[in-house]
Amino acid sequence: MMQKRKLGKSGLEVSTIGLGCMGMSYGFGPASDKQEMISVIRDAVERGVTFFDTAEVYGPYMNEELVGEALLPFKDKVVIATKFGFNIQDGKQTGMNSRPEHIKKVVEDSLKRLKVEAIDLYYQHRVDPDVPIEGVAGAMKELIQEGKVKHWGLSEAGVKTIRRAHAVQPLAAVQSEYSLWWRRPEEELLPTLEELGIGFVPFSPLGKGYLTGSYNANATFDNGDIRSILPRFTPEALEANQVMVDLLKEVAEQKKATPAQIALAWLLAQKPWIVPIPGTRKLNRLEENLGAANLELTLEDLHNINSAASKITLMGARYTEELEKRTGL
Repeated sequence: MMQKRKLGKSGLEVSTIGLGCMGMSYGFGPASDKQEMISVIRDAVERGVTFFDTAEVYGPYMNEELVGEALLPFKDKVVIATKFGFNIQDGKQTGMNSRPEHIKKVVEDSLKRLKVEAIDLYYQHRVDPDVPIEGVAGAMKELIQEGKVKHWGLSEAGVKTIRRAHAVQPLAAVQSEYSLWWRRPEEELLPTLEELGIGFVPFSPLGKGYLTGSYNANATFDNGDIRSILPRFTPEALEANQVMVDLLKEVAEQKKATPAQIALAWLLAQKPWIVPIPGTRKLNRLEENLGAANLELTLEDLHNINSAASKITLMGARYTEELEKRTGL
C-alpha cells in the first residue's frame, strides 16, 4: 500500500501522492468521458491514493460532480480538497469573490456536488484583493465550528497573506506550483510553511506534462488547452527547455525509472510534508506517477540533479502576465 504523509501540524493525513482531477474536465482541452474518468479515480483509490483535488470552477461544477460520484463508495476513506473564491454566472467564471456571505453560500453547493457532509480541505482558490484575508479566515473558522469544513488552505498565496490567515484560523495546507521547472517557492514559501507547520501541495509537479518528456518543439495544443497561451509552451521554449528533460532522462536511466518518476521523487525528497498532486486521465500514467512514491533518491542523486539543474536557465514565464497577477498576494 502507498505510504502516507501528514500535511504540516494539522493532523490531516493523506497518501504520499494525490490525484489532481482538474484536467479530466477542464483546462487541458475537451472534457473526457465521464465513465472513463470515474474508473481512473476508482483505480487510484484501489492503488492507495486517498487525496483528490478539485474545485467548483473546474468545468464549472462538472469536475466536483465527477469527483463526488466517483468517490461516493469510498467517502469515509478518502480526503477531498476543493476550492472557492470566484463568481460563476451562466457557466462562466466572472471574477473573484471571497466575501464571507458568498463562501457560506457556495460551500453548500460544493457539499451537494461532492455528496459529502463535510469538506476535508477547502482552499481559497486565489487571494481576493477586495476582501481582507482575516474575513475569509473568520468565515472558515465558523464553517469548521459548524462541521461543514474540516481543514482549510490557500492556493497561490504570498507569505504575508499566509501569516495573516494562519493567525486567525490555522491553515492545513498551501497549494502552489512547484517542480524542477518552477522553483520559486524555495525562496520564501517553503521556509514560511516549515516555520508555521503548514503542509505544501504542489500542483503541476510535472510542469503541466512537460517534465514527462512527451512534448517537443512540434507539440501543438488546442484552444481549450491552457498551454496554448503559456509562454513556456511556445515552440522556442519547448525546444530550449529540453535540456531539463534530458537531465531527467539521464537520471531515470540510471534508476530504471521514468523522467516523470524522477521529477516526482525529487519533490517528495524536498520535505516530508510535501504532497504533490499530478493530474492524469490515463491509468498507465497514474501507475507511473504512483511508482515515484517507492523510488528512493539518495543524497548523491539529489545533489547531482540539483547541481545539473542549477546550470540550466529555463526559457519563458510560467504564466501570462494577466494570470501571474492573480498569484502571490
